[in-house]
Amino acid sequence: MQLRMKVFLLAVFPLLLAVAAIAAVVRLETRALAEAEMQAVQPVLVSMQREQLRHYVDLALGSIKHLHESADEEAATREALSILRNLDYGEDNYFFVYDPSGRNLMHPRQPELVGQNLWEMRDPDGLPIIQRLVEQARQGGGFVEFKWRRPSTGRVERKLGYVAFEQNWRWVIGTGVYLDEIEDAKGRIDREASRAINATMGIIVVIAGAAALLVAVCGLALNFSEQRVADAKIRALAHQVVLSQERERARVASELHDGVSQLLVSVKFIFESAQARVAMLADETRHGIGRAMGQGLDRINEVLREVRRISHGLRPTALDDLGLVPALSQMLDEFALRTRLQARFKAEDNPRMPEAVATALFRVVQEALTNIERHSQASEVALSLMSRAQALRLTISDNGVGFDPDALLDQTRCGLGLSSMRERVETLGGLFSIRSGPQGTSIEIVLPAHSLKA
Repeated sequence: MQLRMKVFLLAVFPLLLAVAAIAAVVRLETRALAEAEMQAVQPVLVSMQREQLRHYVDLALGSIKHLHESADEEAATREALSILRNLDYGEDNYFFVYDPSGRNLMHPRQPELVGQNLWEMRDPDGLPIIQRLVEQARQGGGFVEFKWRRPSTGRVERKLGYVAFEQNWRWVIGTGVYLDEIEDAKGRIDREASRAINATMGIIVVIAGAAALLVAVCGLALNFSEQRVADAKIRALAHQVVLSQERERARVASELHDGVSQLLVSVKFIFESAQARVAMLADETRHGIGRAMGQGLDRINEVLREVRRISHGLRPTALDDLGLVPALSQMLDEFALRTRLQARFKAEDNPRMPEAVATALFRVVQEALTNIERHSQASEVALSLMSRAQALRLTISDNGVGFDPDALLDQTRCGLGLSSMRERVETLGGLFSIRSGPQGTSIEIVLPAHSLKA
């Protein structure tokens, strides 16, 4: 694993761990708060239900109060029961009426009970129902908890009833609410709390994701920035290395030209002078010494030519004196003479450019010609240099056997040949491309106009 990835994980992992811990604590605390709220709300809900039941019964008593003064008591009784029968506040919320003996006088949801004496009725727990309702009403009214069949479902469920005693007709009037309605209210509160918790957790997850993404983006941006800075430094260092190499080449070439070459010329003159003196000796002596002197002169001439070739290869004088185009033309002529390949050179003019640019292009062409000579098996070579307002384009092509550019551009497999050419061009801000196949190879170099300005 790379160091950058390790640093990134070290930055993101504690963040995610902290967010996960915060989320867990928030969830636990929120759940505990919801439970505490439920414990606090439950008595309030029960109290509200009790108050509502008391209020409903008071309304029921008030709705029939005006019938107390009626002259026709039987008609008033029927009308009162009819009013109470029609009063309800929900499918399972209704009023009921009993007399003190336990006989049912009105039940809107279970009319089959009307007229029956239910004094001995008991719930599934064995507790008397009607007896307790009547007793509570006689004591001034109040609440009674019992179990009764729910009209909407037919199931027997817990119910909280409130009863009051109507003095005029001596009725036990009551109503009630099934306690699961309170549980339903608690469930709604619990569901709302769960939704709130989930929403909070979602927000935390979004914040955590955004934070992790921000860290990743910042890390990538920093990585790219550092990579660009590192690449720029490497290019600058490579450029300085190339300049140092060129300066050293120029120095060695100058030393060869001004030092070793001049010494060899002096030795040649001495040999020629000695050869002239030998000509005045006797024939036998002259013949033996003259042949040896001639061989020595031939070797000196070979050494001079080799020194001049090396000096020219290190730093061609034409590049310094005449410019890039004449230097390339001279190099291509020498290449054609040496290899006996057909070479063509096309250049529209001799563009002005900085010394570093001219040297880099010269070295790229020099390296390309060396590769052609060694590996291409070509019979033709073409060199083209075109200068436009936007860019300078240099093309080197041959009709050789070609190669795989992707494989050979890997320095670990091909050395520094093509890679050094590419680095020279990219250091100048240019583009270096290779197209190769069985029909030949073409190397194209494009330098932007701003790189040609001194």
